[in-house]
Amino acid sequence: MDKKKPHAVEEKKRLTFRHLAEKSSRLMGSSVVFFIALVVIIAWGLSGFYFEFSDTWQLIINTGTTIATFLMVILVQNTQNRESRSIQLKLDELIYGTKKTRNTLLEIEEQSDAEIDAFKQEFKQLREEAISQIKKKEQKKPSY
Repeated sequence: MDKKKPHAVEEKKRLTFRHLAEKSSRLMGSSVVFFIALVVIIAWGLSGFYFEFSDTWQLIINTGTTIATFLMVILVQNTQNRESRSIQLKLDELIYGTKKTRNTLLEIEEQSDAEIDAFKQEFKQLREEAISQIKKKEQKKPSY
């Protein structure tokens, strides 16, 4: 009997969730789903006249929207995490491939807040120096 390695099973589960999350994200962001949701809300609102705007009538929409919101938050967070990791890897590749950049900025998102703040301060100083140099050049230009 062929037994799969435990990490292979875990990877398959992750891939299945990723594919499901990507498809769901695309579907839930579509105009069709928006209009379906709009129709459901209008139908629910109009049904209030029939159900005399009872507590149960209100509870139905509250429960439905709470469940939908809970699931969408997880879906959006998953999508956002994947996009963020992808962007960080692309930026790391650009940093690594450019000769004048410092490789110390690779994987900066993994650094401590103090280290990130130190880089931010350094870039702020570099910006101020660049602005100062631009102003000096502008002052040297002859005015006509």
